[in-house]
Amino acid sequence: MSDTTDLLERLVGFDTVSRHSNLELIAFIERYLAEHDVPFTRIDNDDGSKANLLARIGPGVAGGVVLSGHTDVVPVDGQPWSSDPFTLTDKGDGRLYGRGSCDMKGFIASALAQVPQWQASDLQRPIYLAFSYDEEVGCLGAPRLIERLMADAPTPAAVIVGEPTLMAPVVAQKGITNLRTTVTGREAHSSQVRQGVSAVHVAARLVTRIEDIMAELVSEGRVDPLFNVPHSSLHVGKIQGGTAINIMARECHFDWEIRHLPTDGFEALFERFQHYAESLIHDLRPRAPQIAIHTEHLTETVPALADRDNRAAVTLCQSLLGATDSEAVAYATEAGQFQRAGLPTVICGPGSIAQAHQPDEYLEVAQLEAADAFMAALGQRLASID
Repeated sequence: MSDTTDLLERLVGFDTVSRHSNLELIAFIERYLAEHDVPFTRIDNDDGSKANLLARIGPGVAGGVVLSGHTDVVPVDGQPWSSDPFTLTDKGDGRLYGRGSCDMKGFIASALAQVPQWQASDLQRPIYLAFSYDEEVGCLGAPRLIERLMADAPTPAAVIVGEPTLMAPVVAQKGITNLRTTVTGREAHSSQVRQGVSAVHVAARLVTRIEDIMAELVSEGRVDPLFNVPHSSLHVGKIQGGTAINIMARECHFDWEIRHLPTDGFEALFERFQHYAESLIHDLRPRAPQIAIHTEHLTETVPALADRDNRAAVTLCQSLLGATDSEAVAYATEAGQFQRAGLPTVICGPGSIAQAHQPDEYLEVAQLEAADAFMAALGQRLASID
């Protein structure tokens, strides 16, 4: 346990907020792996400012297990922390405080701490460490990491994505797409409302339509009770437009998201929004020929994780944990990307998602101990396979 805590302290000490580079953290892990004779591959982003890391402990044969974790964390700007967020702090209350302690450097530290034992245990199937960049801003690094894994390694039997689940196996997650819609209207004096079309007013109607779509999904029975929010959710997070209170706005844009159930998919939900947008343009164009509504992707769609073709991963986790039940989560992870590549995937890691992204983020010491026990059991299992 002390080795895990020491490693977590080092990992938290690297400021890997997504807007910054993660290369110092990656170099630290590389040095650690090299000390234990573990081969690894660095997979850079386009400009070389960030990197994924893929390592293998054990033989280069099929049937291994991938442990996936992201190295980036969310910002601390404006949050009322009671201690330095980039210094792991033990306040004697059974919790370890620090940005990323829960989401999800605790999982990475636990895996790294077990490397010496795995190396000494004569694994019959390999354990892969797959550490990515930019998960928090759209799961941007994982695709090229997965591409390298599938190209260079015999096919693994299971992937475990170590997001915080209180060490309970999660078999499904929602997908997510981040969008920006820009409305172009026609400026006019606000006293002459028939001369113009306010982009702000049009945007308001679109925002209302976004919320109405959720109500339609529920009334149509498009729900999955495995999720705590049992329907696909659509949410507008930011809106900006107009130049003055007495000018009908020429432009307004808003940023929004669609978190879709595995059974829904992004395209069908977006089509409902797009159909309404086109109807608004049709109705308003006689008054303002220049009216336009344009929606762009801020990130590529992160696929959902569906509870299918995953028995190898689920059974492995349940047997190591002594668990029988499985859960679903509303947040997005890289798990759907691994599943899309054809790999049986489950989400399971220490800590609670309720602590993620919060000021004074923490990881319960008991959760870190549970992760260590899980990692040790995984090594024992893969060493005993004939």
